[in-house]
Amino acid sequence: MKARRVPSARFGLFFIAAIWLLVIVPISAMSAPYAAYVIDARTGKVLHEQNANTRLHPASLTKMMTLYIAFDAIRRGEISLDTKVTISKKAAAEPPSKLGLRAGQRIALRYLIRGAAVKSANDAATAIGEAISGSEARFARRMNATAKALGMTRTSFKNMHGLTEAGHLSTAHDMTIMGRHLLYDFPQYYNLFSRIEADAGVRKVSHTNRRFLNSYKGADGIKTGYTRAAGFNLTASAERGNERIIVTVFGGKSTTSRNAKVAELMDLGFRRAPSNAPLRKPQKPNVANVDTAPAHNNANPGSVAGGAGKTIRLVGAVKTSKRPQLRPVPDTPVLVAQAAPVEQPVTNADITAALQEAVQTPAPQPTVTLAAAGTSIRPAVRPKTTAKRKKRVVEQEVVTRVSTSGGRHWGVNVGRYPSRYAAEKVLLKTALAEMSTLDGTLRKVVRRPQGFDANFLGMTRDTADLACRRLAARNVSCFMIGPG
Repeated sequence: MKARRVPSARFGLFFIAAIWLLVIVPISAMSAPYAAYVIDARTGKVLHEQNANTRLHPASLTKMMTLYIAFDAIRRGEISLDTKVTISKKAAAEPPSKLGLRAGQRIALRYLIRGAAVKSANDAATAIGEAISGSEARFARRMNATAKALGMTRTSFKNMHGLTEAGHLSTAHDMTIMGRHLLYDFPQYYNLFSRIEADAGVRKVSHTNRRFLNSYKGADGIKTGYTRAAGFNLTASAERGNERIIVTVFGGKSTTSRNAKVAELMDLGFRRAPSNAPLRKPQKPNVANVDTAPAHNNANPGSVAGGAGKTIRLVGAVKTSKRPQLRPVPDTPVLVAQAAPVEQPVTNADITAALQEAVQTPAPQPTVTLAAAGTSIRPAVRPKTTAKRKKRVVEQEVVTRVSTSGGRHWGVNVGRYPSRYAAEKVLLKTALAEMSTLDGTLRKVVRRPQGFDANFLGMTRDTADLACRRLAARNVSCFMIGPG
């Protein structure tokens, strides 16, 4: 009995159906590799790991490094938050997620940082890298040098935003290290990662991680990431009481399932972490030798001394020192005192003759008045006929307001709280704990849509920076507030 042959048309239908399944099933659902890493943020102790050292696509977790370098460049004085950055064609052409910046548009660096941290905007991240290093390649070299200094031994970066590219890889272990350094090395900027909404200059943007921030108690950051090759990634941090946990997950199947997995690992971390553990902050990396060459002319040179992204180094000893020129002095007559001629001793005959002359010739005012013989000579009286000196007319300068601020236009923020009472309580407690730098400042509570900001105002930039560093040493969240 001959076997029945399946018509070739049926094989064609099977083939088309298989192709159709590949189209309708998302590539992300075809399982990006899973990895997880959980640590006690205070000590760095590992509480859980799975495939933590497998090199995978980090997606937008990459922007943690981009922002870390931006904060470091601000600290070094290479660039400032107010530097105006000109958007390049490359930055404007980056695919979503993006702010929608246009080529040639100028925007302050602070807004690009907010766009990258909150919105995870690819155009903003590219513009940050180009403003600091001049090109994507140069900034990638700086990213890799910084990663090496941080101990991220299995990470290699090719771009600033994290879009899939050959060789652009990291691990759950390395990204957790990155998140911990962001938290402790730049506590003044860490609040960016917990803002549900932020002003990015061109528009208001919402946080890509707002679901987890709103649903998990104590969550305050840090960064999400998604590409088809990577799946749904997240590095998250949460604090409860004295405990703080950092979790990284790679390869989630969806936002919902990823958030659920991170919450599960967070709970595991809080169960395993001791209630009281010594705070051992990670050692700040030595990144003195990374590429800090001047950026291309895409930032406002007037905003940063020497141009944006430029580090000036002085080599060698000073060989010559030009003396400053003397200040020009107006030509005015110089009066030189001359020695009076030596007079002969006064005799009785001279005195008598002088008295007779005074009686016979009444002068308007005698130049010398003599008493009886043998007395001392009295000083001459100024004659009334002497021409009166002209009064010197001095124009009065009217001062309407004397400024005593001394540049005290800065402040610090020590957190956002659910009620005004809670914010005022924290302000008072912080002021008492850090009187050396906060004494004389203005405590002010500012109401925001998401809560009440606790601010200390009326400080110089140096004082605000010192206050934040001292508060960070006390494990108090703090960031600087600039003028305006």
